[in-house]
Parts: sequence; structure tokens; C-alpha cells
Amino acid sequence: MTKATRYSPLIGAGLALAFRAYQKKSREADLRRASVLITGGSRGLGLALAQEFARHGCRLALCARDADELAQAKASLEESGAELFTSVCDVSDQSQVQRLISDVTNHYGHIDILVTNAGIIEVGPVQNMTRADFEKTLAVDFWGVLDPILAVLPQMRERRSGRIVTIGSIGGKVAFPHLLPYAVAKFAVTGLSEGLRAELWRDGITVTTIVPGLMRTGSYFHALFKGDQPKEFAWFGLGDNLPGVSISAERAAREIVAATRRGEAERILSLPANLLSLAHGILPGPTTELLRLVDRLFLPPPSDASKAQSNIPGSEAAPSVPARPFFEALTKLGRDAAKRLNE
Repeated sequence: MTKATRYSPLIGAGLALAFRAYQKKSREADLRRASVLITGGSRGLGLALAQEFARHGCRLALCARDADELAQAKASLEESGAELFTSVCDVSDQSQVQRLISDVTNHYGHIDILVTNAGIIEVGPVQNMTRADFEKTLAVDFWGVLDPILAVLPQMRERRSGRIVTIGSIGGKVAFPHLLPYAVAKFAVTGLSEGLRAELWRDGITVTTIVPGLMRTGSYFHALFKGDQPKEFAWFGLGDNLPGVSISAERAAREIVAATRRGEAERILSLPANLLSLAHGILPGPTTELLRLVDRLFLPPPSDASKAQSNIPGSEAAPSVPARPFFEALTKLGRDAAKRLNE
């Protein structure tokens, strides 16, 4: 065997890696002066994304339901020199979404990048959930993704250019107990995003699916809780904020903007999320059984029927959390993130 023959597999692998690196580099976009619309941009990950896109010289458009939160976000971003347009919009209302797309287009001339970030989370046992809970979550987390995309597609198709970034979740690949309305919506978003990428390439439009794991954004104060609400808030808040398990919103934003610039098909954020996605893909049965044990051993049982129809935000559940000093010590990073990110 000659040396050339002996090393040909290594040479081939090296050439393949070099070609992939070249392809990735050739797809990279110059984001300077790009117009970026971020739904749910007034706080949390949305605000962190606005800050990161602004650092790349983008022109920002943010929407949110709460006018006061939006005004606070606008003031902080303009103070750092960002070019910014804001609009109050409930993405679960199709007519408001259509007006939003029209207003942003009129302001900037067109929309280069759409980031569908707005979302809500309902936490609690399925026994304490109703059909209305699923409908409410789907209205924001799925229809609030699809409607902005459908509204912006005509102008992107006409220009044969545009980038769409869907903020999904590891919960859209692995269905966690006590998060079923959220998981159903995020599974739908994952399917939508992957299908759109396959279909829209011929129109010059790139679609990127972002799959965050647990992030320290402070958003657990705005999540909605059912069942034994203080205990549900406790486990969710701990998981959302523990170092090593969760990542900071700022790091997530950097990775998302990098994936957007490169036109990646998918970016899973954090090592635990990557490992869980891989494990579930290879061994879905054992992974589901493991989650069954998590539900049985660590998560609160359903509450009585009298509490089944009510939910409260995390900010109201927090004062009743068991072992509150211990809980607050472990979630300090989350509270700090909430202060930084308008939560």
C-alpha cells in the first residue's frame, strides 16, 4: 500500500472539512445596516438579542404587548446609540401582526431579518391544564410565529433575500413533564421552521431554527403557574437559573446572531441541551422513561380541582416558595438577569 493510498481517507476528510468551512464562510451575511424585527423584544432574550444585533450595526424594530416595557427597552437601547423603531403589538392577534409588518416596512423600506422571539410559558401538571391553556399558548408561541412569517414573506420573495430566525426550545424536541402546552407549541414551531428552510431556499430566503436550553433571562417571573404554584415555581426557577445547567441570555444572544449571520439550519444552545437532543434522537424510549421518573420523583403532584382553572405569574408565586432563602441563593443569577433585561 502506497503512502498516498494509506492517507487518502484522512486527506478526503480534511478536504471535506475545508469545503464545509468555505461554504459556511460564503453564506455569512454582512449585518451592518440590516433591518431586524424582533418580536417580544422589550425584555429577556428579546432585549439581549436587540443589544447584540445593535452591536453589529443593525437597525432595530421591536414589538411587545406592554407599552411601558417597550418604552424602557427603547430608552436603554437608544442610550447606547442604537437606531430603533418600536410598536406595541400582540402577536396572537393576526390583524395587529399585519399592521406591525406594514409599519416596520414603511419605516425602514423593508425587513431583512425577522426574529420570532415572543412567547409565553405555562407550567403545571396536565391534570390542572385546560383546553384554554393550550389555546392561549399556541396563540402566542405558534400562531405568533407563523403570522409574522406569512406577513413578511411576500417582500422577501420579491427581493429574493431575507433571513427568518425562529426561537424554538429544547422543549420542542423533548417533551418535558409539566410543560405540555409549551412543548406542543414548540414542537409545531420546530416542524414549521425546518419545513420552511427546505421550501424557501429557492426564493433566496434562509430560515434558522434556534433551540435554546435553559437560559438565565429572569423570565421565570413572567411564566404562568398552575397546580401547586409555589412548588411549581420553585423547580422551574431552579432549573432555569443553575450555573452549569443554564446559560446567560447574553451568551445565547451572541450564538443566535452568529447563527443568523452564517445562515445555519439549526443552532442548539448549551451543552446539556445538545446532549439531551442527541440522547432523545438515539434512544427516545429510555429518554421518555427517564422523564417519567423525573416527574414521579421530583415534580409536584397535581393540585385539587378547585385550583385547576387559575394560574398566576411567577412574581406572585415567589413569596410562597418553600425554603425561600435557599431558593433565592441558588437563583441569584436569574434575579440579576431580570434586572439587566427589563424583566
